[in-house]
Amino acid sequence: MVKKLISWNVNGLRACVTKGFETYFVEADADVFCLQETKLQEGQIDLSPEGYHQYWNYAQKKGYSGTAVFTKEEPLSVFYGIGKEEHDREGRVITLEYPGHYLVTCYTPNSQNELARLPYRMEWEDAFLGYLKGLEGKKPVIFCGDLNVAHKEIDLKNPKTNRKNAGFTDEERGKFTALLAAGFIDTFRYFYPDQEGIYSWWSYRFRAREKNAGWRIDYFCVSEALKDRLLGAAIHTEVTGSDHCPVELLIDI
Repeated sequence: MVKKLISWNVNGLRACVTKGFETYFVEADADVFCLQETKLQEGQIDLSPEGYHQYWNYAQKKGYSGTAVFTKEEPLSVFYGIGKEEHDREGRVITLEYPGHYLVTCYTPNSQNELARLPYRMEWEDAFLGYLKGLEGKKPVIFCGDLNVAHKEIDLKNPKTNRKNAGFTDEERGKFTALLAAGFIDTFRYFYPDQEGIYSWWSYRFRAREKNAGWRIDYFCVSEALKDRLLGAAIHTEVTGSDHCPVELLIDI
């Protein structure tokens, strides 16, 4: 069965709702809709789209991080976090188990200004990859979200000037290379290996979106075992409401 999956870092869901989120949600009509950076606590929003089961993971810190998943098909089970307390306080991961696969949404920690959190980010990367491979030992994995890294120079407008900035350090890019080497596919690059100028995030500063001075840091990745089931990938640069835009995967699963 062909499934349409969408992932979007909404950078504050309450704000995004005032900028057309619900209209886009209905028009997109995705089978699964994953959100990152919801910046919510339980009870702070009333959002119950018809026909969807919904699951939320909130950060302990108010107004920070957080993820959510809306799915038409009820999953067999749902897990929150990656099973390591030091990584599970910020509401960054939700896993849904379906008969033939796992779906994981992730909001990867930002390394922050002056790379203050880069050492923690490196620990996170190893723990998250270990978690994905553990799942994959049981059934194939689809994972998506704001992974906070532009992998190659083609994935951002100004690679030279950003070489040592958060999201484009050699360390972060190396971890993403290792993730792909561990048996995962970057689905957008699978379909569009040489496509330039398509990004998923633009700074609110310097009229970056107007100039398309962006970064591709939002992804759908899948286990190699699902390669033959991939049907399409898209980045919806026309959708506003956040400093990120939604990304999409079509898959027969």
